[in-house]
Amino acid sequence: MGNRKQGQRVVVIGLGRFGGSLASELMSAGVEVLGLDHDPRRVQRYADELTHTAVADTTDIEALTQLGVTSFRRAVVGIGNDIEASVLTTSLLDELGVARIWAKAVNRQHGRILERVGAHHVVLPEHDMGERVAHLVTGRMLDYIEFEEDYAIIKTTAPAEAVGRPLGETQVRRRYGVTVVGIKRPGAGFTYATAESTVAGEDILLVAGRRNDVERFADLT
Repeated sequence: MGNRKQGQRVVVIGLGRFGGSLASELMSAGVEVLGLDHDPRRVQRYADELTHTAVADTTDIEALTQLGVTSFRRAVVGIGNDIEASVLTTSLLDELGVARIWAKAVNRQHGRILERVGAHHVVLPEHDMGERVAHLVTGRMLDYIEFEEDYAIIKTTAPAEAVGRPLGETQVRRRYGVTVVGIKRPGAGFTYATAESTVAGEDILLVAGRRNDVERFADLT
């Protein structure tokens, strides 16, 4: 596991279409993933792809504890249409002290319940696909929107090499193939970026470009 990012460990509960694609994306981003599901067939499907997998009843706090879930700071509850299991699992993760919990909701009412029992982020899969959520879970980006198959806009913190100089001098576009389109100072709104714009260390950037290029840029932060 030497190429896994230091400290990047996520437990993904529910390995259906959403949870499975999310877990795969996290692995490809260099994150260590524990994948859990009550269905042995789903667990078997991802057994060779994820760092660890296990068949588990995640509505049982003892099962979660025995699987070491308390050692994970980030969790994603991707359980499908079993709302009761989704809510109970989320509440148990909160009880166990997991610091950041993302939970899939089948509708907004379900989402509000998940928030009440401990979810920090509610995902509506028709709006939030696994790949986008994976970027947010890793913390590489604050937001990620893919417009076409190979073009995206991200919101990310300013990397050190872009700080203190006008954007034109940093040659971000030439070096990384991306365009900084907006800059947000703490306590202020976004402003359009120009070649003369100077980035400060606390700034948030809107960056556009081909998917691989914006991901490479986000890895600088």
